Amino acid sequence: MKIRVGVVGLGQAWETRHAPALRALADRFEVRAFCDPVAHRAAEVAQRWPARSCDGFRALAFSSDVDAVLLLSSRWYGALPIFAACDAGKAIYCSAALDLETRQADEVRRRVRDAGVAFMAEFPCRLAPSTLRLKELMATRLGLPRLLFCNRRFTSRPDNDRLHYMSDMRQLTEMVDWCRDIIGVEATSVVGASHTSAPRGAAERNETAPKDYLVMTLDFSPKGEIGTGPVAQIACGSYVAPQWHEAAAFRRPADLQVVCQRGIAFLDLPHTLTWFDEAGQHAELLDHDRPVGEQLFMHFHRQVSSLVLKTSSLEDAYRALAIVNKAQESYAKGCRIELD
Repeated sequence: MKIRVGVVGLGQAWETRHAPALRALADRFEVRAFCDPVAHRAAEVAQRWPARSCDGFRALAFSSDVDAVLLLSSRWYGALPIFAACDAGKAIYCSAALDLETRQADEVRRRVRDAGVAFMAEFPCRLAPSTLRLKELMATRLGLPRLLFCNRRFTSRPDNDRLHYMSDMRQLTEMVDWCRDIIGVEATSVVGASHTSAPRGAAERNETAPKDYLVMTLDFSPKGEIGTGPVAQIACGSYVAPQWHEAAAFRRPADLQVVCQRGIAFLDLPHTLTWFDEAGQHAELLDHDRPVGEQLFMHFHRQVSSLVLKTSSLEDAYRALAIVNKAQESYAKGCRIELD
């Protein structure tokens, strides 16, 4: 079954992840239309594909030759293309689900449920070869996870505070979902802390500045038994000044460090895994697996062609967003927040 798709928003990963994956899976997907806030860019990409460009996302969603909508950027559109796809009864692949604000996420969840359409949020960390291999090792050699340390470090982006904030929130939300997926149970509480690079006297002048370091600790222990179960520490920092950009990669910590019952593993996305057990060190380069983009679209194809409606990834995105919001509440109150 070949699914005819329309692309809304040519995001940053279009050239590196989405376009190569769609071309590799040409036997499963046929790109019919493009829509982007920069109309010239949409027309240029459509001509090279080849496909047609649409004047708006509603026109694309209601096109009779489009079976599914790929929302690959919400920078200008927000959740509106999702609502249009729901109104048109079209399946939705959303790489921008983690960019939505809580109020939008509530409405998206309701509209998708009411429309009864297939919805898949893009979680590349879950399907990275290193993550899949780690799960195999946990089931066979390393045992259950006890401690997770998840790290991201970037150069600062002082030119646009709003985009800076949204990028950090997306990174945190994706990291929260990654840890939830690996541990396999729900977190019961969160403690958060942050650092703001505000100039001296900014508070008195009611000025705000972006947070350059965000850290949260998720406790996956049973209710009322803090510290007895797995714990994940998640840190996201954009404190490296642009003029020191080389420092962002200097002695960079592993993307994810996992301490298990019988060993420890270090993951670097997408396909590098080093792990230790009683036999010593093991290094694996998993670049023979399918690229993450192809695996994501293959999952989406199975969801659309299946007779069983699956929206679990929508619930996962919603849950991760809710946890990040609770962490922000913890930043403000300076206390542990219980999670429902």
